[in-house]
Formats: sequence, C-alpha cells, structure tokens
Amino acid sequence: MEDDRISLAHGNGGRFMRELIEEVFARHLARSELDTEADAVPILLNGGEAMITTDGFTVQPLEFPGGDIGSLAIHGTVNDLAVAGARPMYITLNAFIEEGLEIAVLDRLVASLAKAADEAGVKVSAGDTKVLRRGEGGGLYLATTGVGIRMPGVRPSMKLIRDGDVILISGSVGDHGTAVMLAREAFGLRGDVRSDSACVLPLTDMMMKFDGLRFMRDPTRGGVASVANEIVRATGLGVRLEPTVPVTEPVQSVCDMLGYDPYYLACEGRVVAIIDPDQADAALEEWRSIEAGSHAARIGRITRDAKRVILETSLGGERFLDELEDDPLPRIC
Repeated sequence: MEDDRISLAHGNGGRFMRELIEEVFARHLARSELDTEADAVPILLNGGEAMITTDGFTVQPLEFPGGDIGSLAIHGTVNDLAVAGARPMYITLNAFIEEGLEIAVLDRLVASLAKAADEAGVKVSAGDTKVLRRGEGGGLYLATTGVGIRMPGVRPSMKLIRDGDVILISGSVGDHGTAVMLAREAFGLRGDVRSDSACVLPLTDMMMKFDGLRFMRDPTRGGVASVANEIVRATGLGVRLEPTVPVTEPVQSVCDMLGYDPYYLACEGRVVAIIDPDQADAALEEWRSIEAGSHAARIGRITRDAKRVILETSLGGERFLDELEDDPLPRIC
C-alpha cells in the first residue's frame, strides 16, 4: 500500500481512516471546532430564522487558476446563503475521495477549504469521508450543507420583482467557466484567465441596506443568461439585457474562438441583483466602492414587453437568450 496516496483502507473505518481524518481534515479544520468523535453536534442559531442550503462539487481539474475544489465548496455554499439574505454560520462537509489520490494533494485542498471557511466566518461543524474505488471518481468530490440566519430587513425573493426594476451585476461574467476550461488545456489552448471564485458576503451585505432590493442570485451553472430565464419563468415578465454586461477581453477571445457564449458561462464570485430603479444608482455606487464590486455594472431591466430574455447588442440589434439545453462546457463546478 502506498503511504502517500489514498487507498481503500482509508475508508474502512479503521486506523488508516482515523489517521486520515485526524491528520488532514481535523488538523486544518480545528478552528471550526470539528468534533471527529461525535455522530451529531449542537449548533447555536441565536434565536433567528434558520436558512439551509446544500450543494455538490465535482470540478475538474481539482486546482485551477484562482481557486480549487476546496475553496470553491466553501464559496459556493456560503454564496447561496448570502444571496438569500442570510448570514452563513455552519457547514457540513462530505468528502468522496478516489483511491490513488495523493495525500499531499488532499491536504492542500483541505487547507484551502479551511482558509476559505475562516475568511467567510463559517464553521465546518460536521463531516464524513468515503473512499471510492480507483476509476469511480474524479480524485475528490465534495458535498456540503450550509446553515445560516436570515438577516433582518428586506427578504430577497423573485416574488418582489416588478416591471421597471433594474438589473445589476457585481463584475465580469464567464471568468470561472473559462479559467477551468483553460486549466484543462482543452482544445490545446492556454491562458491566464483566473476564476472569480470568492465569498460574496461583502457584496450582499451592501445590498441588504436597500429597502428597494428585490432579488439576488449568484450566477453559477448556466451563467447570467440562465438567471434571467429563471426570472422570466417565475414572474411572467421579460428581461432586457443591455450591451453593458461586463466581459473581459481574454474571456471574450476564448468564446469567439470556440463558439461559446459568455452569458451562459459560470461565475463563482458574482452577484446579480434586481433593485428598484430609484435606488439602482446608489446601490451601484456602493458596490463600486469596494474591490469585489469595482467592475459592477447596470446590465438591464425588467419589462412587461416580450416575456423572454432579449439581449440588446452594441450595434443596435437584438438577440434572444433562450433557456440552456445542452451543456456549454464540460462540468465546471
């Protein structure tokens, strides 16, 4: 048995499994008060209204420019709570480890996960490990559940969206999807695009100050176009996107070469916000005052016109952004 790689013995409930949990997971997550001996742990919710989310992460490669599956798991879970108007507090972690994964790689990924959790102010309070036979996984899969407390004030919901509301985005789109694709060296391409994977709490905290906030969403799989189509389906209103959706030049170049549409590519550190038009400029100014929102933009509006997603082009034309059917890329989250 190779000492530097995961073996099936690391999942059999015996010494190797105990040592793996103690020497990798517990060592990095000690600040989260992870109790490796308990089957269930208490959590304090301070009497607030609890909110819960769950997610899974199967990104390939496990490490990519701007992030890795460890930090991505924290950001993805925390962000789902943040855009719902909650303060993330606790996370559970399930790690599905493929036989043959280098323990040094696993250690590095768990360290990254722990760092991201610490920065987001959340505790990894419970967890589990399973070892998959060689060839049955992508090295490492992670599954999480996040628990948080709803913040006081506005309760973001699609039900609040009205005709004339303004659509904002906190930064450029498609960075994560493009970075992961280039990290695989797919199609023989390489580039320096970095994933936008990050905790969005600073952005959502700012938005929660505005009583005209209607809705927030992090545009992950399917990108901003899929969020827009979801709004159309849920509200019966139309979405008109303006030619101001920020796309970086490297991302646009990759899309032009390969025929991808940046509006459908995943982001992992952006927020789409729908807000009352009277408060849109002030909200945008707030976002632009911090680094995470320095490239925020007004990108569209809600309308009672055609009940579909319409993109206005820089040449004065229009095109439809329909609901995604085929995967625009291999799985990137």
